[in-house]
Amino acid sequence: MELQQIIGFYHVVKEGSFTKAAEATFRTQSALSLQIKSLEKELDCQLIERVGRRKIKLTLAGEKLFQYAKSLFEQKNQLIADLNEIKARQIGRLRLAAAFYSLYYLTLDPIKRYTRQFPKVEIMVLDRPPHNVIQLVRQGDIDFGICMESIVPKDLITLPLVRVECLLMTPSGHPLTEKRNFKLHEIADYLLILPPKNLHFTAREKFKEKFDKEGMNYSIAMESSNIELTAIYVKMGLGIAFVCVAKDLPVLKQEGIEVIPLNKYFKPDKIAVIHRKNKALNFYEKAFLDCLFDSSSDFVESAPILRLRAK
Repeated sequence: MELQQIIGFYHVVKEGSFTKAAEATFRTQSALSLQIKSLEKELDCQLIERVGRRKIKLTLAGEKLFQYAKSLFEQKNQLIADLNEIKARQIGRLRLAAAFYSLYYLTLDPIKRYTRQFPKVEIMVLDRPPHNVIQLVRQGDIDFGICMESIVPKDLITLPLVRVECLLMTPSGHPLTEKRNFKLHEIADYLLILPPKNLHFTAREKFKEKFDKEGMNYSIAMESSNIELTAIYVKMGLGIAFVCVAKDLPVLKQEGIEVIPLNKYFKPDKIAVIHRKNKALNFYEKAFLDCLFDSSSDFVESAPILRLRAK
């Protein structure tokens, strides 16, 4: 079993086709196909099944080999990062994914400071909905994700970053702001602004679960994934908004807006940084977490903050 065979196999699985894998490895498709056949002959088991003309499917043996191949690539990347650190070149690539809210409010300043400190580290930032962030972390397509701690599966590492609460955002003087203890069903008497349904935002899922459980109907005036845009339409009187955010967020303190905590009905959550359990953090990844947690210290109510500063 040669390294080139494993590299070819890894890219076939990663790209999902022999054609794309051939382009990624600068080989012909026929040469790559021969490599896989030779590998299957040496291991005496089928690794890949062809489904139709273009789709492939891994056998159980293929899945085992892919996990081994993936670990080799991760070790290779770690070795390169370590060697770069030894040579004090500080070269690398850092990949991050989060929803708009986290990218706008939690990562702008940390990334500015980080790029000044590590100008040769290439940063890729993806704006993605929460469940997509988790998927990207699991697949190894990104180094860190940021999403609600409550939805993160147990096979991933979570580092709590910011406490968030479920709030009702209303225009100033709204009837609900004058009541100390309104019932949950009273919210449904008004048009609502909620995060988009098809993108699986945590706030929308929490709201739907609670209202479905209580058998309550509600009407939606608008779907918005942008808290700033939501606030504008709330002030216009289009509807009241259900959001899960840090309660000290500046947008919640502007004139014309009032917020009502809903902790009585919805448990507070935390926004967390997530990564794979088997991921060994290199020096520039640890430094990025330091920048991130230093900037969020005013919001975090848990803790003490985890320090991962590279020695």
